[in-house]
Amino acid sequence: MRDKIRDSAFKAVEFLRGREIKTVMITGDNEKTARAIATGIGIDEYFAELLPDEKVKIVERLAESYGTVAMVGDGVNDAPALAKADVGIAMGAIGSDVSLETADIALMQDDLSKISYLVRLSNKTIEIMRENILTSILIKGTFAILTFLGLITLWLAVAVSDMGLSLAVISNAMRLSRIKAE
Repeated sequence: MRDKIRDSAFKAVEFLRGREIKTVMITGDNEKTARAIATGIGIDEYFAELLPDEKVKIVERLAESYGTVAMVGDGVNDAPALAKADVGIAMGAIGSDVSLETADIALMQDDLSKISYLVRLSNKTIEIMRENILTSILIKGTFAILTFLGLITLWLAVAVSDMGLSLAVISNAMRLSRIKAE
């Protein structure tokens, strides 16, 4: 007997694999169960029979090897590793209070397919942040030069490059609301 693997687990691993994101399962379950689950859903690597402090050490090793580490967990035993990961994601409905409080993100539905939404949202957020920073630097720099040369008034520079730019940056960031969970 073993737990039934959720359909969303297959989708999540498939999505991550498509993005060339390595998947690693760290679990307190026994070796045989962990191997069966990892093999069954296509997880790249797994570590089994771990205590909470051992999960933290695995997260640290993964960070050394691969850089940024996101950890998905739901129990008290996952809380230290969630805290150690660059991004801790707690499964909300079944998650313990400790893991929910420790995590950076709480999925309020126990649906691993929401991870694809998080990845897409974070990638789009970074893209929009870069656009906003570049736009701000270019416009403010241009208006500073034009003001210094006396080609526009200080009032116009402040109105357009500060207030106008603030509205433009906020409007651009509002595009994030168009990203929907699948």
